[in-house]
Amino acid sequence: MIEQFNPWWKGKEFIEEDEDYSKWKESRIKWIPEAIEKISLEPFSLNFVFGPRQVGKTTLLKLIIKKLLDNGVDPKSIFYMRCDYLSDYKELMEVLDEYMEFRKIEGIESSYFLLDEITFPKEWFRAIKLYIDMGKFKRDVLILTGSLSMYLKGEVETFPGRRGRGKDIIMYPLSFREFVKVVAPELYSRIPKIKDVAEIEKCLKLRPWKEELHDLFILYLRSGGFPRAVKDILEKGKISEETYDTYLSWIRGDLIRLGKSEGVAKRIIKAILERVPSSVGWNTIAKEVEVGSHKTVFSYVEFFEKSFVLKVLQYFNPNTLEPDFKKEKKIHFIDPFLYHLFSRWCLIEKPSEDKMVESVVASHLARKYDVGYWRNGSEVDVVAKDGIGFEVKWRRNAKPSRVRIGKIKNVVTLSKDDFSIDPLMIPVYLFLACFDV
Repeated sequence: MIEQFNPWWKGKEFIEEDEDYSKWKESRIKWIPEAIEKISLEPFSLNFVFGPRQVGKTTLLKLIIKKLLDNGVDPKSIFYMRCDYLSDYKELMEVLDEYMEFRKIEGIESSYFLLDEITFPKEWFRAIKLYIDMGKFKRDVLILTGSLSMYLKGEVETFPGRRGRGKDIIMYPLSFREFVKVVAPELYSRIPKIKDVAEIEKCLKLRPWKEELHDLFILYLRSGGFPRAVKDILEKGKISEETYDTYLSWIRGDLIRLGKSEGVAKRIIKAILERVPSSVGWNTIAKEVEVGSHKTVFSYVEFFEKSFVLKVLQYFNPNTLEPDFKKEKKIHFIDPFLYHLFSRWCLIEKPSEDKMVESVVASHLARKYDVGYWRNGSEVDVVAKDGIGFEVKWRRNAKPSRVRIGKIKNVVTLSKDDFSIDPLMIPVYLFLACFDV
């Protein structure tokens, strides 16, 4: 069976027969995930790639295989397996043993194991952990992809001291900067990169391309950064029913696997959609959706947060910049596409554009910083631990924020189209086009 998943064993040119790779190659809209440069390919390495489903993890693995083949790696030393075909760790061990016997016959001493959706076989970690301890992978590179249960069950934490040079990689949907790179590569080449918000004034250099970036940002608010949705928008002008169904199936499948109610989940998501980006408490949601208690709401929100659907921002005490977990929270969806998806699911109108923009800013900053919010009469929409705040004012004739309180010494206003130097105010899409998350 395993040779069916590894057509390149017949010769490196047979990578073209792989369905995932051929779909990527033939697609008019395609890109190479930046994660490909971050994964360790030096033995021994145990790499984990996390992220929501349908974000491109399988495509990433196939592109890594193509990269290895192009670099002259023996095709038979590259082993790929779709683990959603396996029921438990015993079947996983059988598959690994079958390949190890094959490579022994071929005289291969070092291999690349690419195990896709590793979390499907029950207790998968028992097989990997045992074989590491037995020294069976000591000359190998392992790349394991997964999503929800790795976090919820703490399975990755069962590998202390067994990672070698391995890294943890989180694959998110495309950021706006990455979206620009895909859609308008010539414009992207002119955009400065800032790795820290302290460099934000560099974004002012983009003022001549303000209109172009505004239009791309509006397009991004329609598509988000999930690959299928991006391709739909660019090729068809709208997101297809098939794409919506695919992503909803991902959510429903994870709910079923963890024994959660789709009805309760839908009511909680609807309550969040109707309040975003206002702060809200678990008790408030629990009363509105008529579930048992605030603990039930918390468990569902935690599920969605660890599924890479939601991002919860805690209230930050301005004097310490520490979270106050008793205060109400702000809850954002991590990608604009999810607002369209869940609004359809819940049969309600999606939030207005200004609300979605605040969520885009919050979710982008949360990829790089520990962030929260502050409110007490005035408000700072997003506060980073280093004391820089961001106030989103998606409207015309915006005025820059002058809030300064406690350790929040610097607040940047992100506008719709207005500029100011002191205090600093800049259009949100210029900042996000530069910000490397």
